[in-house]
Amino acid sequence: MNKKPRILLIDDEIEFITTLAERLELRGYDVETSESGESGIDLMAKSSFDVAILDLMMPGLNGIDTLNQIKRIDPRLPVILLTGHGSTKEGMEGMRIGAFDFLMKPLDINELLDRIKLALEKGTKEI
Repeated sequence: MNKKPRILLIDDEIEFITTLAERLELRGYDVETSESGESGIDLMAKSSFDVAILDLMMPGLNGIDTLNQIKRIDPRLPVILLTGHGSTKEGMEGMRIGAFDFLMKPLDINELLDRIKLALEKGTKEI
């Protein structure tokens, strides 16, 4: 039996992550959601994930700081950053730190699915 890929979804927009989690679960992914960088880091300490999807613009621990902590916990975890509000500069900074990719909001679900698939392939090659 194949295990479902596990995705950690971190975003402070509750409606957005609820809807996105449902759409990903319908496509065969096991999704955990977190409404803050802090709680996302807590989830990582308790469980392992195959891909993280992380919003850059969040109150409290922002996306870049969260990405830094994720990379300290699991340097090989592919992280896809979500940027809105014209924050491509932050997206590029995230790539420099070690993010796998970044996408602009509003999301195209098919583009996100393609990036998740690439991240999963990349993750298995590096192990």
